[in-house]
Amino acid sequence: MRLLHTSDWHLGRSFHRESLIEGQAAFVDHLVETVRAEKVEVVAVSGDVYDRALPSVDAVALCNEALRRLAGAGARVVMISGNHDSARRLGFGADLIDSAGVHLRTDPSRAWEPVLIGDVAFYGIPYLEPELVRGPWDLAERSHTAALSHAMARVRSSLVRQRRSVVLAHAFVAGGAASDSERDISVGGVAHVPLSLFDGIDYVALGHLHGRQRMSPSVRYSGSPLAYSFSEADHVKGSWLVTVGSPEADFVPAPVPRPVGRLRGRLESLLTDPSLADREDHWLQVTLTDPVRPKAAMDRLRARFPHTLALAFDPQGAVPGAPAAPLSGRPEAEVALDFVREVRGEPADPMEERLLREAVEASRIKEVLV
Repeated sequence: MRLLHTSDWHLGRSFHRESLIEGQAAFVDHLVETVRAEKVEVVAVSGDVYDRALPSVDAVALCNEALRRLAGAGARVVMISGNHDSARRLGFGADLIDSAGVHLRTDPSRAWEPVLIGDVAFYGIPYLEPELVRGPWDLAERSHTAALSHAMARVRSSLVRQRRSVVLAHAFVAGGAASDSERDISVGGVAHVPLSLFDGIDYVALGHLHGRQRMSPSVRYSGSPLAYSFSEADHVKGSWLVTVGSPEADFVPAPVPRPVGRLRGRLESLLTDPSLADREDHWLQVTLTDPVRPKAAMDRLRARFPHTLALAFDPQGAVPGAPAAPLSGRPEAEVALDFVREVRGEPADPMEERLLREAVEASRIKEVLV
């Protein structure tokens, strides 16, 4: 069986206030094309379909389009909910649309009910919130390991003879590498579950971590389809194309609507370095190392790198200033001007000082009037 493993779509997510819906739509186009070109029989979506429990109208419309087109291309879809999804909302109508070849598994109590497709039994284990399943499952402790151990024990008890097995799960497996864009799911400081929980399963399609990772020959994370933080600048995004029962899998890279990157250095160097020409179309996080904070740094950066989204300062070689003057009893404008001098290493120029004093005065007058 030809299986395409994807996860962590996070439909509706933005990137530093930049909408990603067009890039996510391009990924859906890519998935459908891959299904057709590679004769994929099943698409496994391992959670975090949406970016939040109450997704936007555009995100819901794109999800609906994705499922309709994948089914229209001849693939069955098995989808679970992740920690960003509302399990109840994502699972609405699950029994009704099973007959359309789209199998939503968002109810923890049905995690061990197989979806039988050809000679493969699929088990969809949604994200398991330990506090919510501890009581119903009579778990000895409140932890991710306890919850997933219980689910996997029930899965093993229901394995179908003479059928291969595929498990979808949304969890943080020990040894995986996290990025900055994943929501913390730790319970008492412990988020990891052991890889050994999945022993004996022919293929395990994991979701939650946003970088593609091979945990073992049969256990993999596909990662997210787009970069959702600057820590993912070096990631290659895409999906795993798997032949169930084979230890080999091919990674199918996804389209990159706009690359992300990080730059670090002094402002003038960044603005004049010819080797950075290939970064001019990137979404960028820039850290300036000038000893004195440059004026209008973001405007000057965007003149060359128009898609700079985040700016930080890490001055190298700066000389520590004099101790700050006491605040009590001093005019607000003087305190503000001292702040400018402290963070920038030089005083405000006359125009800046005038604007700052006018702003302080306007604020004072507003307080009096109110």
